Amino acid sequence: MAPWLPLSAESRSTFWRSLQTLTVTRIVIALVLLLYLSVDVRRGRVDGTVYAETCIAYVLVALLFAFVAQRWRRRFLWQLSVQVSVDIVAISLLYLAAGGMRSGLALLYLFPLAGAAILAPLLMALFSAALATLFVLAESTWQIFMRENDLPLTQAGLTGAAFFAVVLVVNRLAARLIKQEELAVRRGADLRIQQAIYRIVVDDVADGILVLGRDGSVFGGNPAARRMLGLETQPGEDGSAFLLTDLPALEPVAQRFAAWAGGRADAPAAAKGGYVTIKRWHETEGQVRGRLDQPVHLKLRFARVDTPEGADERSLVFLQDVSAIENQAQQLKLASMGRLTASIAHEVRNPLSAIGHATSLLAEDLHGPAEVRLLRIVNDNVARVNRMVEDILKLSRKVQPNGTPLALDDFLPELRAEFTEMHGMAGDIVWVGSAHGRSVRFDGLHLREVLVNLLGNAIRYASGKPASIRVAPVLDATGRMELHVQDDGPGITPEVRAHLFEPFYTTSSKGTGLGLYLARELCLNNGAMLDYEYRTEDVGPDPSGGTGEASGRFVITFAASI
Repeated sequence: MAPWLPLSAESRSTFWRSLQTLTVTRIVIALVLLLYLSVDVRRGRVDGTVYAETCIAYVLVALLFAFVAQRWRRRFLWQLSVQVSVDIVAISLLYLAAGGMRSGLALLYLFPLAGAAILAPLLMALFSAALATLFVLAESTWQIFMRENDLPLTQAGLTGAAFFAVVLVVNRLAARLIKQEELAVRRGADLRIQQAIYRIVVDDVADGILVLGRDGSVFGGNPAARRMLGLETQPGEDGSAFLLTDLPALEPVAQRFAAWAGGRADAPAAAKGGYVTIKRWHETEGQVRGRLDQPVHLKLRFARVDTPEGADERSLVFLQDVSAIENQAQQLKLASMGRLTASIAHEVRNPLSAIGHATSLLAEDLHGPAEVRLLRIVNDNVARVNRMVEDILKLSRKVQPNGTPLALDDFLPELRAEFTEMHGMAGDIVWVGSAHGRSVRFDGLHLREVLVNLLGNAIRYASGKPASIRVAPVLDATGRMELHVQDDGPGITPEVRAHLFEPFYTTSSKGTGLGLYLARELCLNNGAMLDYEYRTEDVGPDPSGGTGEASGRFVITFAASI
């Protein structure tokens, strides 16, 4: 232990504990010598008085050293030097009382010398070894002069050499261990700092984070993920993992993760992340408990953790609540649209009326094919702009909805008949499920407009086969009524889904981009929610004999069912 001050607090504490261990060992050795070596006193081979007094004094001094080292943790080297010096003196007295080299007590010197080699600098440890060696050599020299025998001197020389060898080897090993401990302490401090930073970042970040195994086991997560998913406890907080599939509400996340983890080359872009909707759920029993009172729209992003070879695979799922972002974007567009609405009636509708009237007058005089085609183009564009104006004006006229209960079993078949007749469709193309006598609080005119908009979009992509368009009332996990509108056409891509309900966003050259936005606004005005989800499942018997599966669906979640 060369430099004491540069050592860390953990290493200094280790040295003090080692010194305490040294004092306890000293007491044990003194008691054992006093108990067992007293046999030689009775046989007359040991000076009993000197031996006993030395052992008793040694025990008392050892107790004093233990008390001082425990109560006064200062001047470590000074305390160690005093203790080693007392050890050498006490062992030397016992060595003389037991008869010198022939007693075998020279091995006791290894105890203080090893302690000095571990806890003291090399120079101090070698000095202690030199003192012990000089004493053993001096005693052996005296025996030669008294008994004329050179054997004790040879043994003394070998014993002294062993003292120095033990000190050198133990000191070097101890120095290496001290360096390793210091490195471990520094690395541990760095790791604790990194963990503290990690906790601050992960706990305060707005995005949710889940740590998943390959099979979809949830091993951990941050508070944001718990809030987004409505979990009662922090994911992985109690040390036990649970599967995403254990909670039906998290099935959309489990499906996306399974598709991403499979790594199929033909997997759609939605499988690599995309958007999911977590519906309302309420679990009071079982391994996963919690409650989500409102649906939440999440954007998912996956990442693999670079785990060591042979370790269990781990992945991260980043959850971003995009509902607030979408609402903010819509509010900004709505604010701009509000300023436009203030003057749109006079600035746009009046010129449109004039253009339409002029076109009608021209149609009475012009009958050539080219003129008729040009007039038809003008009329079509006038009608398109006028429809856009009507949609914008509807947004500014948010009337209070009618709170009268609406019986879905009567409303939906009537709407289907009206819709199919309006578009000249076969009656079996649109399939309507049963609501089992349940009613909802939703303005009938508003719901008609919402469904006509959704069914109109479905016509563009459905195959036209029987039951290719389906309208199915179902109950969610919390007992609230939902209305699913889906077709057998291709699903909406994640890129389009990100802007699906934004005003003026459309993928059709003939659309205004306000239909779905107006539909969602009408749902919100009636306390309901309109969303699009990728998760699909069988929603009931299919008159065409199909499974009722689709690539996506629009979901209207009503505020309450009656």
